Amino acid sequence: MVQRILGLMLLLFSLTMLPPIGVSFLHADDHWYPFAAAFAVVASIGALLYLPVRKVQRDLRLRDGFLVVAMFWICLGLAGATPLLITDVPRLSFTDAVFEAVSGFTTTGATVIVGLDTLPTSILYYRQQIQWLGGMGIIVLAVALLPVLGVGGMSLYKAETPGPVKDQKLTPRIAHTAKALWLVYLVLTAACALAYWLAGMDAFDAISHAFSTLSTGGFSPYDASLARFDSYAIDMIAIFFMLAGGTSFALHFLMFRQRSVVAYWREPEFRAYVLIVAAFVTVVTCYLWIAGTYGSLAEAFRYGAFQVVSIQTSTGFLTTDFSVWPGALPALIMLTTFIGGCAGSTAGGIKVIRWLLVFKQGTVELRRLVHPSAEIPVKIADKTVPVSVMNAVAGFFAIYLVLFGGMMLLLMTFGLDQVTAWSAVATCINNAGPGLGAVAANFREVPDAAKWVCTLAMLIGRLELFTLIVLFTPDFWRR
Repeated sequence: MVQRILGLMLLLFSLTMLPPIGVSFLHADDHWYPFAAAFAVVASIGALLYLPVRKVQRDLRLRDGFLVVAMFWICLGLAGATPLLITDVPRLSFTDAVFEAVSGFTTTGATVIVGLDTLPTSILYYRQQIQWLGGMGIIVLAVALLPVLGVGGMSLYKAETPGPVKDQKLTPRIAHTAKALWLVYLVLTAACALAYWLAGMDAFDAISHAFSTLSTGGFSPYDASLARFDSYAIDMIAIFFMLAGGTSFALHFLMFRQRSVVAYWREPEFRAYVLIVAAFVTVVTCYLWIAGTYGSLAEAFRYGAFQVVSIQTSTGFLTTDFSVWPGALPALIMLTTFIGGCAGSTAGGIKVIRWLLVFKQGTVELRRLVHPSAEIPVKIADKTVPVSVMNAVAGFFAIYLVLFGGMMLLLMTFGLDQVTAWSAVATCINNAGPGLGAVAANFREVPDAAKWVCTLAMLIGRLELFTLIVLFTPDFWRR
């Protein structure tokens, strides 16, 4: 059954090679052949997996869902790298092609490519497209389509969706839920593209940047990222839609259904998200203004707010090189990647809800010191949080810290300095993109062994630790 689903998903993914072929013909860049060849290769592999087991029918268990999700994201990185390996512009090694593809699908936005401005339009479009598909999750798209083919999707949806609580449905049927999420995603992407176009971008740039804004991916067709446009209006549009990408799409769905923005403010996680962003924006803006980095408070706000929102939501767009900002600001900006956006969003990071639960647990423990015999539960929106959820959050933080420390030591073993190693792991496991030190601009000069560690970190971050780590536990494989 797992083989059947993987085959179906690869067949489905092979179809995404067709739009870049159309872009190639439309822009006459004479670079359609890598995608035609990749389509043939991926579709053939998908068919070889699917056809022998096409008649197998049985219900998926939750462990099957974890296995499918983990296996598919690994296969996705390899399949997505196929056109990048075939093309000679840019000329990438196997390691670099897989790194670039995984970075796109996990919406990390870290790149090994330099000279984007001179690449064929079809290649540039493909990089933007894989981010957009990865943003909401190809698995969620599959959950919407596979039931039509007789494959239930609840176990896939649980394994794919981010956050500590994964049993909430927006609609009675899980396929309808996935379709609702994708509809919201499409509407917001279209609105973002239209706003960019009205602000002065051409159609290709507007669509390309809308893909990477809503997916909080951060790839751009230009080396200079959004700094190329040097537009206050474009910066503000990007901030708005990056914040939207970092917000739970379940909340967006409720807003569209209820036609009221009040639904946002009723959600404790969203309130915390907005307040955290506002606090960081205020601190960074004042720091830049007082340090004299920019000539006016308005200019300090423009660049400070953009970089805070871009990095915390794990988008990774740049309008300036924040790694050269004064004092503690570069480290502070990088620390926001650990917070990330809301659960159920396209953003990376640990997620605001987990930090909110940890904070509330801390306040409860302080109260218990004063009242040792009191039973004080952790509550969110006046609802008691189950102990199982609190245990899951504690386990998440514990595993996260162990993995982070281990991967950082590995990168230092491969020759990276402490700042570069720390920020490289942080930006990859939090799916953010830019780093500090040698990875401030790109990962081109990072050793291949270190790139594989970073690739693993991106996958772990995208699948939120447990989905991938559970495959390495003996209990998972016991009958």
